Amino acid sequence: MSKSTHPATQMIHVGAVPDASSAAVAPLYDSTTFSFDSTADLLDVVEGRTEAAFYTRYGMNPTIQSLEQRLAALDKADKALAYASGMAAISSLCLAFGRGGIICMGEIYGGTTGFLNQAAQLGIETRFIASKDKVALEQGLSEGASLVLFETPANPTLSVTDIAEVAELAHQFDALVAVDNTFATPINQLPLQLGADLAVQSATKYLGGHSDLTAGVVTGDGALITSLNPWRSSLGQTIAPETAHKLKRSLITLPLRVAQHNQNALTVAEFLQQHASVDQVFYPGLITDPGHPLAKKQMSGFGGMLSFTVKGGGHKARQMIDGLTLIKRAPSLGGAESLATQPVFTSHHGLPEALLKKAGISASMIRLSVGLEQSDDLIEDLQQALSNVALHR
Repeated sequence: MSKSTHPATQMIHVGAVPDASSAAVAPLYDSTTFSFDSTADLLDVVEGRTEAAFYTRYGMNPTIQSLEQRLAALDKADKALAYASGMAAISSLCLAFGRGGIICMGEIYGGTTGFLNQAAQLGIETRFIASKDKVALEQGLSEGASLVLFETPANPTLSVTDIAEVAELAHQFDALVAVDNTFATPINQLPLQLGADLAVQSATKYLGGHSDLTAGVVTGDGALITSLNPWRSSLGQTIAPETAHKLKRSLITLPLRVAQHNQNALTVAEFLQQHASVDQVFYPGLITDPGHPLAKKQMSGFGGMLSFTVKGGGHKARQMIDGLTLIKRAPSLGGAESLATQPVFTSHHGLPEALLKKAGISASMIRLSVGLEQSDDLIEDLQQALSNVALHR
């Protein structure tokens, strides 16, 4: 199937595995191992002359392989690797390609920050710089950094980084660029088409879309993905066939779901922007957002994630979030249900105050994963929670 085929079509047809019964839906292969008619046939697979099922921990399982075909098509990539979690994908990528040093740009998921700090014990050093600090980026690259890693839009400030600009500079120093595309999804943004070498996502979020599976994915150039695979296998990070089967099914509705997330988030962001108890709204879909011009250039939709700060400080934000009745208080994101959280208590809990301040993350900030509910119902819930805060100043 052509890479130009629309994602709505690809997510239904790419990776279909015909079986003896001609099933319309590919079956789940939950076998750990697969047999061969002869040693010669086995060696053809082991030595790479033939692609076939072999052993599930290696990812050589029909269910996993068919999922990866679909994920690669989604990102317009040569190949994809599916992982047991988003952090498995991030850690494998950094261990494989970050040995010359990593430059981490801008705000990033707290779990990623924690891993990068731990990686220093293995001799992998990370330089954390601001997303717009091109001087620091060039300096780090000139000193031999082998990997540039960033999120765009970033978690939780929704700041936007110019993928093409970073990739052009990094490639002058033969460094790789990896973009965490979890917030945007490939429906809204295609990092590889903009010059990135690798795209990574927590498939737990929008790709899964129903808050009922944990998975991750890395996509990119075939040679890079092939060199990454031994790390996944040796570290035992391969996705389980049962999870792969569920994720593959979820991808069928991804284009429809993301379109609704986009629409709902913009509606909610516009409401919050006008509310007297809200200090600031962070959403690149708003014309007034500083990242809007760049987001409009490199994204086709602005996503279902937004953040906002409540007037009166952290205790008021906590009061507001505790007053929600429809929107759930929970970490994670990307599901059908709307979720609200204060990043200082969840994704960025325990990080030094100086680092939080530098990233623009305060106790008054609430991150909102806007789900698939009727937007009027979400606004009504936010309105009553914010009004309650205003009454108790």
